[in-house]
Amino acid sequence: MASIPPTMKAILVPKIGGADVLQYTESQPVPTLSDGQVLVKNAFAGVNFIDTYFRSGLYPAPSMPMIIGQEASGTIAKIQGSNPLGFKEGDRVVWIGRGGYAEYTAVPADRIIKIPSAVSDKDAVGGFLMGMTALSLIKEAYPVKKGETVLVHAAAGGMGLILCQMLRNMGVTVIGTAGGPEKCALAKQNGATHVIDYKATAGQSWVEQVMSLTGGQGVDCTFDGVGKDTYEGSLEVAKRKSKVVYFGNASGAIPPFNIARLTAKNVSIMRSTLMQYIVTREELEVYANGVLDMIKDGNLKIKIHKVYPLRDAVEAHKDLEGRGTTGKLLLAC
Repeated sequence: MASIPPTMKAILVPKIGGADVLQYTESQPVPTLSDGQVLVKNAFAGVNFIDTYFRSGLYPAPSMPMIIGQEASGTIAKIQGSNPLGFKEGDRVVWIGRGGYAEYTAVPADRIIKIPSAVSDKDAVGGFLMGMTALSLIKEAYPVKKGETVLVHAAAGGMGLILCQMLRNMGVTVIGTAGGPEKCALAKQNGATHVIDYKATAGQSWVEQVMSLTGGQGVDCTFDGVGKDTYEGSLEVAKRKSKVVYFGNASGAIPPFNIARLTAKNVSIMRSTLMQYIVTREELEVYANGVLDMIKDGNLKIKIHKVYPLRDAVEAHKDLEGRGTTGKLLLAC
């Protein structure tokens, strides 16, 4: 491996705020390793809504200034101390943790997964966090069964496209929502059986269209990563004894509501997070290798919306929060 420099390029969050608070630097010290950590030279970092939640203060920040970024792919540059998992310098890996918006990240070894030779660095990180999230939703948050009808919001976004593909492969009827004809077409290409354009003003609302498509019964489950703008409708289209799984706040946090409203149809609700499904090394390996195997075998296609230079992280955050993107956003580290 090439020698490790003393400083690196990184994106810093010096204070809570909008996308413009992100600061690019080329003089951030390369992190030092503690026992059990691995230094990864990042190739690509994933840009996710959770990054914007930490930046904006929706989620509490561990400290300031901080380097955000929950995932990245790259190569192992250095290993410190014990190495029970058998990693080697030069291994191509993908990881989940903190500090991805940088050239180098010190990552706990048990949060790192080797990338199969047939999977590119871009696809590995492009499908990593979102792919594991999608698997956790359909396997544990609500174990989907063949023949059921499921609603997926933001079906043309990175998460939505992955969910639609996985659900299609399970024999599920997928109703997706998306904004505009191009996004609707993309969602359908990726497995949605029906797609509703929520931006269309004529005719029925998306809630009415879902009820029409289901013969007035509603859906067996809704996966809602949008939050504030859709949570009411997600409850309205819930079938009797169904479940609504909330997993994100793309449009803002869901406000408090009276739980008594669930009694009319015995609806269950859940706020799911991937991190509680991958607490142990064994759990991480099951989910991570499940996603990477799908990519390797051609059963999951990763759509990369755009790769931004690291210095353009502000633009990437604005694009993501503008909800005009389709597929995954990456930073080239």
